[in-house]
Amino acid sequence: MSTVERRGFLRAAAAALAASPWLAHGAEAPPGQAPAPHDMSHLPASWTGQEQIGMLLYPGMTALDFVGPQHMFAGLMGATVHQVAKTLAPVESDTQLVFSPTVTLDQCPRDLDILFVPGGGAGTVAAMQDAQTLAFLAERGSRAKLVSSVCTGSLLLGAAGLLRGYQATTHWATHALLADVGATPVHARVVHDRNRITGAGVSAGLDLGLAIVAMLRDTAYAQTMQLLAEYAPEPPFNAGTPHTAPPAVTAMVSDMFKDFTPQVRAALAQAQGTRPAVDR
Repeated sequence: MSTVERRGFLRAAAAALAASPWLAHGAEAPPGQAPAPHDMSHLPASWTGQEQIGMLLYPGMTALDFVGPQHMFAGLMGATVHQVAKTLAPVESDTQLVFSPTVTLDQCPRDLDILFVPGGGAGTVAAMQDAQTLAFLAERGSRAKLVSSVCTGSLLLGAAGLLRGYQATTHWATHALLADVGATPVHARVVHDRNRITGAGVSAGLDLGLAIVAMLRDTAYAQTMQLLAEYAPEPPFNAGTPHTAPPAVTAMVSDMFKDFTPQVRAALAQAQGTRPAVDR
């Protein structure tokens, strides 16, 4: 389902919800008359906004880190979602999925309602070593109403100086690195501290996206998006955290990160010497 189709479906659902008795702020339809599917007069005024959302793209990022939140943000009626990259050239993810930027770093609106950063592996380390990317994040992040990330995207926020003094989360295998950027690590699916909201590993992007939708609209709107996505996870295995996965599996995955930690710390050391100060 395309973004246009999804928004149209959401409008139809919203009109029905607005007339339902359990949605207290919805307008009531006349007796015996159903609301028109696309009649915007039946929508609560709070269900349409004008948010400017900037979502960073960079080579080697993890595709699902980006796609989960983007799916939710794209369903925000009235919002504009900018897919931001250094150039307008296609950006390839760590699994060779290709994304199309819509604006460059320079073209991205200065005052964003949401700045979002996905994570990854080697691509994230490279982004942490890119002065232009860090300068963009530091400048836009200092002005954004909400600064967010999924997975190791929090480490990229940290490299830009945006998590010092904040509670945050990231992929379970890199939690210790949050202290290196001055953040307080919290083991949770989504962590919200003032205007910072961070998600855990990869699939947590869906949870983060829904949480932000509820913040910007309301619970009923977010529930509509959840139902539209049929987001009712029933994983075939209970191995989604190191506490539930078999020890051998946890050990194997942990071993995959043994080179990542020193690479991140080296990139952070470089970033700390070059980035501008961030006041927020």
